[in-house]
Amino acid sequence: MIVLSVNSVSFSVGADDILTDVSFSVKEGDRLGIVGVNGAGKSTLLKIITGRTEPTSGSVFLKKDASVAMLDQNEGVSGEKTPYEELQTAFGDLTNIENRLDVLSEEMRGGSVTAEKEYHDLEERFSARGGYAYKSRIRGVLRSLGFDADSAAPCSRLSGGQKTRLALAKVLLRDPDVMILDEPTNHLDTATLKWLEDYLAQFRKTLIVVSHDRYFLDRLTTHTLDIERGKAKLYSGGYTEFVKKKKTDREIAERHYINQQREIKRIEEYIALQRKWNRERNIIAAESRQKMLDRMVRLDKPQGELKTIAMRFESGIPSGEDVLTVKDLSKSYGSHVLFSGLSFEVKRGDRLFIIGHNGCGKSTLMKILMQRIPSDAGVCAYGYNLTIGYFDQENQNLDPQNTVLDELWNTDVQMTQTKVRSALALFRFTGDDVGKRVSVLSGGERARLTFSKLILKEHNLLLLDEPSNHLDLSSKEVLEEALSDYDGTLVCVSHDRYFIDKLSTKILDFDGPDGAPFLFDGTYAQYLRFRENARSNVKAQAEAAPPAEGKQAYLDAKRSQAEKRKNKARYEKALSRAREIEERLSSIEEDEKAHESNYVRLSELHGEKEALEETLLALYEEIEEYEKNGPA
Repeated sequence: MIVLSVNSVSFSVGADDILTDVSFSVKEGDRLGIVGVNGAGKSTLLKIITGRTEPTSGSVFLKKDASVAMLDQNEGVSGEKTPYEELQTAFGDLTNIENRLDVLSEEMRGGSVTAEKEYHDLEERFSARGGYAYKSRIRGVLRSLGFDADSAAPCSRLSGGQKTRLALAKVLLRDPDVMILDEPTNHLDTATLKWLEDYLAQFRKTLIVVSHDRYFLDRLTTHTLDIERGKAKLYSGGYTEFVKKKKTDREIAERHYINQQREIKRIEEYIALQRKWNRERNIIAAESRQKMLDRMVRLDKPQGELKTIAMRFESGIPSGEDVLTVKDLSKSYGSHVLFSGLSFEVKRGDRLFIIGHNGCGKSTLMKILMQRIPSDAGVCAYGYNLTIGYFDQENQNLDPQNTVLDELWNTDVQMTQTKVRSALALFRFTGDDVGKRVSVLSGGERARLTFSKLILKEHNLLLLDEPSNHLDLSSKEVLEEALSDYDGTLVCVSHDRYFIDKLSTKILDFDGPDGAPFLFDGTYAQYLRFRENARSNVKAQAEAAPPAEGKQAYLDAKRSQAEKRKNKARYEKALSRAREIEERLSSIEEDEKAHESNYVRLSELHGEKEALEETLLALYEEIEEYEKNGPA
């Protein structure tokens, strides 16, 4: 059944057409990925679907009574509520019922019969909606997204990334019929991203997601909506399958266009030849072919692939064989230790990728390597003939007051304006874009400007901190190709698994197999296999062959004594618990006599009595078993 239908939707801002005649439908249970370059209109389409933005024309149909929840990529939470209290707002109906049940419970103690009926009806609804489990769900999601479930700190003190993750948690907990996520993987480390993928893989309702994470899209989506030049086309399959189908479609369209143009040219030449001969039968033949030509539905010339950034890194002079040596490096903030005793080496041509959870110290390490902040202890020693290029994920090396043109020109004032503009055009800064101030640029534009500065100079060592952040899918692919062709040395922090897998030759994992930083000489795929084998080896060691005969006898005797002590402790605990229950049952009998006319109180006592008697019977069986087998 169709849960969402978008019909001929268009959206314009002034003379600019953002979306043009977009139509598609989504069935219940579909998992739709929406892709396109930055600025294609993906987020705008989501806002139109949820009613946050009105389309210029067209309509959106949503199945009656279908609930919708959306995470905006710029959305966060604030205020003085704690993270737990903030997530409780996702269960407003349950908390309202819970509060009403408390009120009714007080009224029932006063003997209200009407309160009792309402209480039982509400309690049944509360239970059916998961009322007894929602608090544990909140705590579980908080822990999985890196929060302290018992923190009393207000949301106003959270970082921007934490606020976005908390907003994501609210959407997940609402469990809507249609879940819409705009860039949900932003600010997530690899472990949290894996948890989110697993969570969404179990989500059986309709999912619509905009993401630049190709692994994420491939694992979760069943359909892909491609937005290009304001038009939208729906494909079956995840991202990788979509790329293949789009390429095939483009090739088929180009072939059909070429064949039609060839046929048109052949007919036009035939008409011209017949008219040249200018006999009656020739004129008739020419007019017949002209009518055929006039009736032909002309195919539009297929538009080429969208212009993307162009990038090439030159290494210049070769460096020495030993590029970087880090030994016993430590860094702490107060009592919080980021890392200590960190040691590793980087050789010429290495592509070292640094991975680990958010806050483990990856970016701090990069800043220490760039001598922007000091370490507490240890040594960072660079080799000879090194020229270092640095990409800061926060792009703090840009002057917000500069224009785009000035920012790049200041890199080398000897360049002509023509050369500067040509360099900027490679990164899609053309026309009036070059006059924009850095302060008004989007995250993607700032990243492209930083890269334009990097490629102007020849660096034989690149230190890149989350370089693929803010880049659309096509720009990521260009960056991957440029770094694949780069013959210098690369040290890179990233959480983009596709990006890491394609480029890495070494992995420095801050969350190594034993929980400490671990250096692996190999690709990311090889490292994942190594981690899996390490887990298997630990399990195998735990199930190792039995020890020698004498030692085994000693261990058996020790285990037997421990088991006897454990049995005796259980026996004594069961006896003690049984006595407590017997005393309580006697007390309940006295209470029943004292409240013979209070129906509500008698009902409560009866329920407690039944539960206790059931527990007592189980304890009696345990005690009998222990006494029969000699518990002491």
